[in-house]
Amino acid sequence: MSRSAATIQSTAGVSITGLHKSYGSNEVLKGIDLAVAPGEVVCLVGPSGSGKSTLLRCINLLETPNAGTIEVGGHAATDPDVDVDKMRRSVGMVFQQFNLFPHLSVLKNCTVSQMQVLKRSRSEAEAIARKHLRSVGLAELETRFPGELSGGQQQRVAIARSLSMDPTLMLFDEPTSALDPETVGDVLAIMRRLAQEGMTMVVVTHEMGFAREVADRVVFMDGGVVVEQGPAEEVIGNPQQPRTQDFLRRVLDPNHVAAQED
Repeated sequence: MSRSAATIQSTAGVSITGLHKSYGSNEVLKGIDLAVAPGEVVCLVGPSGSGKSTLLRCINLLETPNAGTIEVGGHAATDPDVDVDKMRRSVGMVFQQFNLFPHLSVLKNCTVSQMQVLKRSRSEAEAIARKHLRSVGLAELETRFPGELSGGQQQRVAIARSLSMDPTLMLFDEPTSALDPETVGDVLAIMRRLAQEGMTMVVVTHEMGFAREVADRVVFMDGGVVVEQGPAEEVIGNPQQPRTQDFLRRVLDPNHVAAQED
């Protein structure tokens, strides 16, 4: 069953308090506080190694935090007694490298979790999968296998697969970083539509144009902390912190980077 934007907004939301994550002696997240309102689009930006992807993976409990709390849709994700599988059902995640099952067709990639996790019948799962494949412009490719698709097509299948699970929150971990420039626009267009429909989204991205256009809020991270956050136009157009200013100068002005390297 499809859900309206009002339904999405009534059930989604993220609250993170004092989040720490370490790998051995390497402290990657150093006390993150972040709230994402229902229906809000938040873009996480910053240099590689700043902790953005780790933060995203902690929200979905693909990584276990060392300290702090995470609530998703009002449910304490970091509670020791949490039903992780149940919590994840409401969270869709799209990775850099697509993570499709190579031995399954496009259609089966979009139905297997519905049938196994949501216990939908094959006919219901296929109907829902086809609806979302149409929405990402891939209805005619349902019998193909991932290896027969371009990177952009694979990423669109990954989005359709996540949407087929009826998530209330979508997490995107640099979804365009592995794509050819020609296919980036197709994926970003789908994400724009989801934002317009009211989907709660947390997006790790280097696409500053997308962040400026779509994000309700931009969060700049560096060294495992939130350095600066605010409305997209303010953070990208008029950053206040020197570290944010330097990062955006490098990202938005390729000539500056080239000059630094000469």
